[in-house]
Amino acid sequence: MPRQRSPSRDEAKRMYLDSKGKMLLKDIAKAVGKQDTQIRRWKSLDHWDEELKGNVTIPKDNVTKQNNGIEKPPKTELLPEEIETLNNEELTEKQRLFCLYYVRWFNATKAYQKAYSCDYFTAAANGPRLLGNARIKEEIQRIKDAKIKQTMYSTEDYFQKMIDIAYSDVTDYLSFGQEEAQDKNGNTFMMNVINLKESCDVDGTLIQEVKQGKDGIAVKLVSKEFALKWLDKHYSEATDLQKAQIEQLRAQTDKLKADNENAPDDSTQCAMDAITGIVEQMQPLKDDDV
Repeated sequence: MPRQRSPSRDEAKRMYLDSKGKMLLKDIAKAVGKQDTQIRRWKSLDHWDEELKGNVTIPKDNVTKQNNGIEKPPKTELLPEEIETLNNEELTEKQRLFCLYYVRWFNATKAYQKAYSCDYFTAAANGPRLLGNARIKEEIQRIKDAKIKQTMYSTEDYFQKMIDIAYSDVTDYLSFGQEEAQDKNGNTFMMNVINLKESCDVDGTLIQEVKQGKDGIAVKLVSKEFALKWLDKHYSEATDLQKAQIEQLRAQTDKLKADNENAPDDSTQCAMDAITGIVEQMQPLKDDDV
């Protein structure tokens, strides 16, 4: 049996239309006992503004759709936080689209180019600049926070994931060394070998990419530098146990840096680079990407 339409939905719409669109959505929400986000969702689904302006139309197959040059989000069912963004009256339509695209790709240039339908060079100049807008920043952070909640991650869970990334080591996923082998003439020699561990035995969420190239197998882990920066930024929010883990990571990082600076010769440095280079192949992400 279909769920009965909430009477509050019609009441909220009536209040909005009677006020000629001047009544704030948060006041309507309070009056009908609903959350602000629910009122915004009803406003979008029931086309309140279009009805207020007398522009509600019934789509017809023989009517040519006009393109105003603005890219629209894909025609999929929108999440509540996306609907709220599209109804954020403090931003322009293009700014709202920019926020949605940025949270999808975390690339300001690409998001700006998509939202404003401009060339790459214009987007490269204006995209990062738009991120400096305080209202844009606030809206992007709101969407990120909503998405984190939807994944059912608590703050403690998210901290633990960052700690796992920071502690991750390439030897958790493969073993490497030398083995004795024979050439076609029967002569023995030492051969460099890399053996991957079974996927069922490792945490695949910490791997960025595994690929087989002409030079062999390449494994990219999620950036440790990104995780360490995030943990430093949110240190005050961590539990006592997590703070202890973060302090241990800092100590290990400082020791590694000191060892590198005091390396006795180039061969030691090369050996260190050969090992750590596999771990740090991925380009580091920016702090505000989380």
